[in-house]
Amino acid sequence: QVQLVESGGGLVQPGGSLRLSCVANGSISSIYNMGWYRQAQGKQRELVAMITSGGWPNYADSVRGRSTISRDRPKNTVYLQINSLKPEDTAVYYCTWRDLTYVGAPAYWGQGTQVIVSS
Repeated sequence: QVQLVESGGGLVQPGGSLRLSCVANGSISSIYNMGWYRQAQGKQRELVAMITSGGWPNYADSVRGRSTISRDRPKNTVYLQINSLKPEDTAVYYCTWRDLTYVGAPAYWGQGTQVIVSS
C-alpha cells in the first residue's frame, strides 16, 4: 500500500506560479512512475506531468515549457512547479504513483488539491 499526501494548492492570479508537493509513504519500490493529473469541473482527468524514479520527465502539451516536475528520491517526494498560470489551469490536481517493477501494478492516487487561477 502507498499513501500520497499532496500540498501546495490554492488561489493564484493569472500569470502567477505555484508549486505542488506530494509525499509517498508506505511500500515504495525502487522503480516507479510518479506525478500529477488534473481534473477540471465537467471534464475528464488528464495528465499534467510524470517523472520516473530515474528522473525522466514527461509533460502534457498544455503545460510543457512552463512547468517543471522534479523528485527527491530519499524523501519519496515529487514537486510540480507551474509558471504563467492561466484560468484554464484551474482544476483539482491529483498526485499518482505506480510501481514499475511488475506488470499490472495498480496506480495509487492522492485525495487531490484544488488550484484556482483567477483574478
